[in-house]
Amino acid sequence: MKYKIALFLLLIFALQSCQDDNEKRLAENAKEAKKNAKIFNNINKAWIFIDEPINEVSEQNIKTWTEWRDFIKEIGDKPRKTIGAFQKKSTAISKKAMALNNSIPNEFNQPAIKSRISVLITKIKMMDLFIHLSQIPDDKVAFLIGEINKELVSLERQMDKIVERSKVPKEQGEEDFLKMLDTTRAIPNASVPIDPNLPRVE
Repeated sequence: MKYKIALFLLLIFALQSCQDDNEKRLAENAKEAKKNAKIFNNINKAWIFIDEPINEVSEQNIKTWTEWRDFIKEIGDKPRKTIGAFQKKSTAISKKAMALNNSIPNEFNQPAIKSRISVLITKIKMMDLFIHLSQIPDDKVAFLIGEINKELVSLERQMDKIVERSKVPKEQGEEDFLKMLDTTRAIPNASVPIDPNLPRVE
């Protein structure tokens, strides 16, 4: 009889323990779901990219520069419903941004544009990295979206400056002078032999 009572009490204790574990797990799951919902809402609210051209030059680029058009279209399509959708979109944006570097039009193939594209790519890659972490720092993702927008504006303004500068008429002989400068820089000064016995000023 004592054995049966002990077994009965042990069974009740085990059932109570399982119930406590289940309640604990449910409470943790609810807490995690609430946290994820907050992260999703913060990212959803911050996910606004400048996908409209800010000047005429950028508008022209959309028509003529395929990679630029694809990139602008990609950032303009906002994901919906889940964090997973934002993660996929972030990866897609990163790929389209990388493609910009491979096909810069000749008139924009200059250090000022290349450096801005590089900075833009870096910030997009950082956003993509943060959004794929197991614990997503939504504040950092939101901050980087703002930074990416600043870089987009900076890039488009630089393109505009280059186009405006190209419209300024060159003075007579300026083109020849610039060509001459380029060719003299390109030719190494190897025609003059250096005498190793001559004293050198260090």
